[in-house]
Amino acid sequence: MRIGILTGGGDCPGLNAVIRAVTKSLLRQCGAEVIGIEDGFAGLMGEAPRIRPLDWANVSGILMRGGTILGTSNRANPLRSEADTERTLAHARALGLQALVAIGGDGTMAIAHGLAQRGLPVVGVPKTIDNDIVGCERSFGFDTAVAIATEAIERLQTTAESHSRVMIVETMGRYAGWIALEAGIAGAADVILLPEIDYDIEAVAAVCRERAQRQRYTLICIGEGAKPVGGQQTVQAWLHDSPDPVRLGGVAHALRAALQPWLTCEVRATVLGHVQRGGSPTPFDRVLATQFGNEAALLVMRGDFNRMVTLHEGRLGSMALADVVHGTRTVPLDHPLLRTARQIGVSLGEP
Repeated sequence: MRIGILTGGGDCPGLNAVIRAVTKSLLRQCGAEVIGIEDGFAGLMGEAPRIRPLDWANVSGILMRGGTILGTSNRANPLRSEADTERTLAHARALGLQALVAIGGDGTMAIAHGLAQRGLPVVGVPKTIDNDIVGCERSFGFDTAVAIATEAIERLQTTAESHSRVMIVETMGRYAGWIALEAGIAGAADVILLPEIDYDIEAVAAVCRERAQRQRYTLICIGEGAKPVGGQQTVQAWLHDSPDPVRLGGVAHALRAALQPWLTCEVRATVLGHVQRGGSPTPFDRVLATQFGNEAALLVMRGDFNRMVTLHEGRLGSMALADVVHGTRTVPLDHPLLRTARQIGVSLGEP
């Protein structure tokens, strides 16, 4: 067997752990030849494919490394035109690929599904710090992002208390509030604002005023996709050549500007941004990514293609790519963590 591996979309802690596990599992269990496709789908879209061999030595020692040794691209879309699609499939045939393991988020899974419909055997591995892929209750990279955001909230607490300030921390997450919710609870935020629940600026201001009298400071954790009642999400940029053209960001500064007139204390905003994607994965993410990679290798060996590895109710499994590509896994309004937050006195910005 000759199997290709690529990483698509944004980088994420744990990608190398997946590459390592897929490669070692295939080498050890069926003696497959494994090749890495460089820079995501872009490595199959050019005049010539960009590849590198992956053997035992090449993937040893990369478990704890952040990023991806193969490189990635969040703009390469072989489904953009018929010519791009045909070139990608032609390169896959010329390389003799009997299957492609695509590691990425919902955009990567959508592309993988499209190529699978054109005859390329594909196995998907869910990757996102946002934890928002349909059918997968926990994706690798998420735990690391939560840990980084939690540490940031903790660090901002001391400066907030020293200066009697309101400190706003913006996390990533796109249209799902998982990072903000878990980091907010873990970091003892007083207000957690999520894309799933439109916030009322008066309610947020009331919490800040009450805490100014009692605790002298307030910590607010806000997901980048959050918006006020009757308002719009804060869009940082539009990338029209990307499979996911909308780039959210800057909502913390928008909230600061809206909140400051309601308060006498100073309001400051911190946008964590890509620091949540970088660095070494947590032990949890290393273990989860290794399990995902091994499960992907098993799907390849069984010839169970056009499916994505999943984690459901704590168990590894798989689901059809066709069931993954539509929709986003957001925080349910009846989720136990929301109930917990309310019951311990955390404001969700509700009136």
